Amino acid sequence: MLDKIKGGWAGKTIGCTYGGPIEFNYNGTMVQDYVKINWPDGRIKWYYDNNPGLYDDLYMDLTFVNVFERLGLDAPVDSFAMAFAHAGYTLWHANQSARYNLLNGIKPPQSGYWLNNPHADDIDYQIEADYAGLMSPGMPNAASEFSDKIGHIMNYGDGWYGGVYVGAMFSVAFVSDNVETIVTEALRTIPPKSTFYQCISDVIKWHKEFPNDWKRTWFECQKKWSQDIGCPDGVFVPLDIDAVINSAYVTIGLLYGQGDFFKTIDIATRCGQDADCNPSTAAGILGTMLGYSQIPEYWKKNLYEVEDRNFAYTDISLNRAYQMSFNHALQVIKRNGGRIGDENITLLCQKPVPVKYEKSFEGLFPTNKIEIRTSISKIPEIIFEGKGIVFKGYVQSSDPDYVAKAEMYIDGKLMEKANLPARYQLRRNDLFWNYQLSKGKHTATFKWLNPQTNASVNFTDAIVYSEVPENR
Repeated sequence: MLDKIKGGWAGKTIGCTYGGPIEFNYNGTMVQDYVKINWPDGRIKWYYDNNPGLYDDLYMDLTFVNVFERLGLDAPVDSFAMAFAHAGYTLWHANQSARYNLLNGIKPPQSGYWLNNPHADDIDYQIEADYAGLMSPGMPNAASEFSDKIGHIMNYGDGWYGGVYVGAMFSVAFVSDNVETIVTEALRTIPPKSTFYQCISDVIKWHKEFPNDWKRTWFECQKKWSQDIGCPDGVFVPLDIDAVINSAYVTIGLLYGQGDFFKTIDIATRCGQDADCNPSTAAGILGTMLGYSQIPEYWKKNLYEVEDRNFAYTDISLNRAYQMSFNHALQVIKRNGGRIGDENITLLCQKPVPVKYEKSFEGLFPTNKIEIRTSISKIPEIIFEGKGIVFKGYVQSSDPDYVAKAEMYIDGKLMEKANLPARYQLRRNDLFWNYQLSKGKHTATFKWLNPQTNASVNFTDAIVYSEVPENR
């Protein structure tokens, strides 16, 4: 079991490193075969030394692992939330929106709920959920319980399902040596009527129809499932950080990789978009299935010189992570009816059960993008027609601790008064939003309550939402 846990963490590190140079360089397109992705000696060490932030897939996980280590399996959700909110690393998308919410009094699960978090369907928890499966060998429902508590800190709906699915795949990978079994059994933890389930089911179906052509399955995914309606940064542009399509790329990598380490991470990377996180997840799951000892030396040798080095923002190395997850797994096994002998472990394996159904952005569809590109003091009335709107932008100040206080009015009614920190780590991802307006024309205006000459509140654009078209 320790060998498999080591394989999971090692695979994640290798896959993340392999895809690092490709991350978000290929949005809405695959990485062509003639694009060479290098794997020189010392590659992982180079990133540790020069770009340690690449490993957010790892140190984000380890934030939660460390809370389990300190407080036990029953640690309260607030402990995970505060460790995450006060960590020293930079965050984006659903994670940053959740951090802002937590630091401004919105507790989980409301911190990840879509009405409070425009990025609720994004990939964030998907790349952080590996810990749940690694501490729940053969017990996908136990992994789902951990994900219910922690994943709702930052995500909801399909964004949360991405993490539930990943945790379940890691869990099943302990007790199956067949990637098709892993991806299909883990999918049983997801409600069938969800968009997430339907997309991954299609990937599995298309793999059977086109077993030797991953690019055909990729194209089918692009046609049917690449429409991002939630993330304000991914609407009307090729960027797609949505958990649905990125989990599809993980699944494509696993199915078409056929248990081969190189093929798995290479295909997951060449699918594009979040092309370091997806091979990291795929390689972690495959590494769990194979075990550390069976990862080819070509890939593993780059790990040896960093396994005793702490990841950025942590005091945890790979070697320590291996042992911590092993110890946590023993506790979860005992709690769920398994037995720990002197040399053997007996698992009480679980039949996957679907988690609760959730749906973000119900009945909403992006219909317009309004270019604003001016500061709050110069912004005119914004007239739009729809049921919801998100205003994007940022705060600048020569005083990094400055917090702008501003109000949004819609049709003359005060809708929200918000604190908008200038400090990047504390920022509000999106300045203002409201998804619960009556259908029709609306006028938005803003007031800056504490203006300073050394600061500005800058609006970039707005995403307008209305009803879902009948033909969609």
